[in-house]
Amino acid sequence: MNLMSYSMLIAFILPVAILFAAWVLSSRSYNDREKSSPFECGFDPKSTARIPFSMRFFLLAIIFIVFDIEIVLLMPIPTSLIVNNMNTMLLTSMLFLLILLLGLLHEWKEGSLDWSM
Repeated sequence: MNLMSYSMLIAFILPVAILFAAWVLSSRSYNDREKSSPFECGFDPKSTARIPFSMRFFLLAIIFIVFDIEIVLLMPIPTSLIVNNMNTMLLTSMLFLLILLLGLLHEWKEGSLDWSM
């Protein structure tokens, strides 16, 4: 047998072995009411759907998305400082961080970050 035959044999046996292992291991799991019920944003799926939506949950989700996008925008700054004009990139980075800090201070002053209530 040559190398091509071995690779084709492995390409056939490996997925079959993985599927068999998944089938064997999944048949041993226990199904209870909590694991089989859907979980949507903290709502009980067995109760009425006409309950009021938590504004705190909505604000937390929006704050998470905003700060997550800000982290993505901050990640390439160190490498761009090396490649591009350092003074311009440093000024732009500082302006961006200042806007972030002002937004954080506004949310803190507004009480969006206070979860004790």
